[in-house]
Amino acid sequence: MSTAPEEPQSQNGLEPDPTTNPKPDSESEPVAQPEAKPEPVPEPKAKPEPVPEPEAKPELQPEPEAVVTDGADPKVDEVVEAAIQSNNQASAHPELKKDEGSRTFTMRELLGGLKNDQSNDVANDSSSPYSYSEESPQEHSEQNNAAMELINSVTGADDDGRSRQRVLTFAAKRYASAIERNPDDYDALYNWALVLQESADNVSLDSTSPSKDALLEEACKKYDEATHLCPTLHDAFYNWAIAISDRAKMRGRTKEAEELWKQATKNYEKAVLLNWNSPQALNNWGLALQELSAIVPAREKQTIVRTAISKFRAAIQLQFDFHRAIYNLGTVLYGLAEDTLRTGGSGNPKEVSPNELYSQSAIYIAAAHALKPNYNVYSSALRLVRSMLPLPYLKVGYLTAPPVGKSIAPHSDWKRSQFVLNNEGLQQVNKGEQKQSISGRSGEAAIKVDIPDIVSVSSCGDLTLPPGAGLCIDTIHGPVYLVADSWEFLDGWLDAIRLVYTIYARGKSEVLAGITTG
Repeated sequence: MSTAPEEPQSQNGLEPDPTTNPKPDSESEPVAQPEAKPEPVPEPKAKPEPVPEPEAKPELQPEPEAVVTDGADPKVDEVVEAAIQSNNQASAHPELKKDEGSRTFTMRELLGGLKNDQSNDVANDSSSPYSYSEESPQEHSEQNNAAMELINSVTGADDDGRSRQRVLTFAAKRYASAIERNPDDYDALYNWALVLQESADNVSLDSTSPSKDALLEEACKKYDEATHLCPTLHDAFYNWAIAISDRAKMRGRTKEAEELWKQATKNYEKAVLLNWNSPQALNNWGLALQELSAIVPAREKQTIVRTAISKFRAAIQLQFDFHRAIYNLGTVLYGLAEDTLRTGGSGNPKEVSPNELYSQSAIYIAAAHALKPNYNVYSSALRLVRSMLPLPYLKVGYLTAPPVGKSIAPHSDWKRSQFVLNNEGLQQVNKGEQKQSISGRSGEAAIKVDIPDIVSVSSCGDLTLPPGAGLCIDTIHGPVYLVADSWEFLDGWLDAIRLVYTIYARGKSEVLAGITTG
């Protein structure tokens, strides 16, 4: 099959990118960590580097991205690596590193805010306990002074930090003045919260005057007040959740951290309800659930983990090339495989086995690496999980298919057979040809879908299909209908085919081919 054909149409709007693929970064070594799970290891903004430790499991570290203020583009300038893995004390599999970027807000937006010295006349809900109108002017002044004292005490660690902090301090004074003129100015409250949150990034974790936690706590209060004045301010709920998450990370795996993670998930949920078209919010929601699952009692963990999987998957469905969510989904599936292996599963034959979960995890990590080949975190994780792929393919599994050339056929004519997927396409494997290459010749006709021919991939339910989880691959030659063993297996096929197409559309098929063929 050709990997550089004419540009096909894609359901999610991706167009093939003919640019040359960057060479995958292969300098970093796999991360070794002790079998007992270490505490999260925060790292400075920029690229995360592996932390060498004794023998171990890989960990995958999620990355949240913050929406700044209205009209500003999200900007990620920090990646933090934290250890999130199962509680298995003696697993035969290494743990993966989660990849986690962190929230920030742009100077462009801040400076833009400084030019708009406006106050909004917004009706205040007098019944709200968070409303400024229920407090005296003296209390307002005391709160403003306390927040300004915190910001004034931040100096910055270097010249860039000090310069940045001067801008933030000037902005805080403007927002404080706006609130004094109009206590119901929720935009000023929201922007002041952003200034406090950004100032917290200029403070080291071990600082006591001011403390990072105190700045974040004050930012949370401002977000709280802003959202009570304007309950539809989705950016405020989103950044508030990030601030709460940052506070939770400082507390390790304590009961207090558990409560904070629960608060963060609720705020991400509100942000998504108000702005459903936000893959970043869904990704961060999944990360918060993943962190929470590591703290809650074992009986609650499975439900939370599966909810996290659904959030990462939803983020990918909104943006097929969202490599952070793709990678994070791989990490949570890896952890689920560890837990399932340790507990033995439920015994349900339709439940995905630990080996299948490990293989799914490797698919997402391989896809993230193919989309971002120079990202060291993905390269390191791939070296740890590549052997879990059904090489030389990306995915191998069973689907029920109609006779070749007859998409509509009696149910009795549909047969369950093996299919293989790689960077070139999806193909049915006939009996006795299990090792056949997709590009090889077959003595018997088989269903074959070339990746460049795909128009869309979706689940489907139709009376013409046998009972089960229907899969429709619409191609330039017409639709191809298949049926997966279960809806859970269908999700795996849908994601794998979409990811391979997305990688093709981004001009990275050769990177994926290198992963599967070595």
